[in-house]
Amino acid sequence: MRGRSMLPALREGDLLLVRYAARVRPGDLVVARFVDGTLAVKRAVEQRGLRDGRAGWWLLSDNPGEGVDSRHRGPVATDDVLGVVRLRLWPSPRVGRRLRSR
Repeated sequence: MRGRSMLPALREGDLLLVRYAARVRPGDLVVARFVDGTLAVKRAVEQRGLRDGRAGWWLLSDNPGEGVDSRHRGPVATDDVLGVVRLRLWPSPRVGRRLRSR
């Protein structure tokens, strides 16, 4: 994990366990690819349609003053939401509800 956009849930240097192709639910932390190819960890807020009619997700930072998210780039196609963060492995394990939205 790099950057400060997901504080307080995640910090720079956190090592994450990600389940790829997992079902995404609102509130999950996800790994997604933005249109420009950037990979990012963001919070899945809600499903939204894309301009071309495909399904997508509205993704936000937990720390809105940092980073780039759907407020700047719009919804991310469902196919580009690659996986769900299941566990913070390091520096100390953090599981489940503590990673989900409050």
